[in-house]
Amino acid sequence: MLFAQISDLHIKRPGKLAYRRVDTATYLERCVARLNTLTPRPDFVVLTGDLVDFGAREEYEHLRRLLTPLEIPYYLVIGNHDGRDALREVFPEHTYLGKPGDFVQYTAMFGPLRLVALDTQDPPNGGGKLCDERLQWLEATLASDTQTPTVVAMHHPPFACGIEHMDVQSLDASDAAKLAAVVRRFDNVERVICGHVHRPIHTRFAGTVASVCPSPAHQVALDLREGGPSAWVLDPPSFQLHRFTPQTGLVSHLAFVDDAGGAHPFYDAAGKLID
Repeated sequence: MLFAQISDLHIKRPGKLAYRRVDTATYLERCVARLNTLTPRPDFVVLTGDLVDFGAREEYEHLRRLLTPLEIPYYLVIGNHDGRDALREVFPEHTYLGKPGDFVQYTAMFGPLRLVALDTQDPPNGGGKLCDERLQWLEATLASDTQTPTVVAMHHPPFACGIEHMDVQSLDASDAAKLAAVVRRFDNVERVICGHVHRPIHTRFAGTVASVCPSPAHQVALDLREGGPSAWVLDPPSFQLHRFTPQTGLVSHLAFVDDAGGAHPFYDAAGKLID
């Protein structure tokens, strides 16, 4: 079982640039083209939030057009920049998104693996929340199947990463502690996968691993200084590939969108190491 994770697309209205410089639509086009060339091809793609920039219907219509060439089934997760109702209106065939007024939370089965998506949105705040209703839903969902290896997907990471201006808008600390208490009771949770911070980050969390996926467009600047400024950079656009087998569990790889050349052989035709 192989799946791809992309996150923080921040698609704007056609012709608009993020921060007047970043053409997020073109970056997504390149990412979709790259995903379509992967061998082996992922079984599905999960998009862990901030699908668009302002939650507007026109942005989701633009996103839908950009995702149309993707030849792999994809699943959408809500982020703080998203709009639940507009998302549902533009992607009506994605019935797992639920009904108007509901949180965007669902489960999906992929062979030996279960995906559980959580809604951490707390409008109009940039940070995330998990109210009692959402936590109770997660606990009941995990308790309904304690055997199938499970990946929990959510937008806001439930930990401080050290990038101060992002940590102040991560998941509420008390809610993160409650989430940890729930997750810790279920040893079939393979991973908690997140977005929001636009960087590849991993840490131990509640008896498992929590990870953050980079963006296929701009990244948050890696600045671990106290009081570091809020800033972004154009590090190489990237995504993550997660491979699951019963023998190894979930093994994750950072993958880059752009082709840097290769693959180049280590050995020549005679089997001699090329020096």
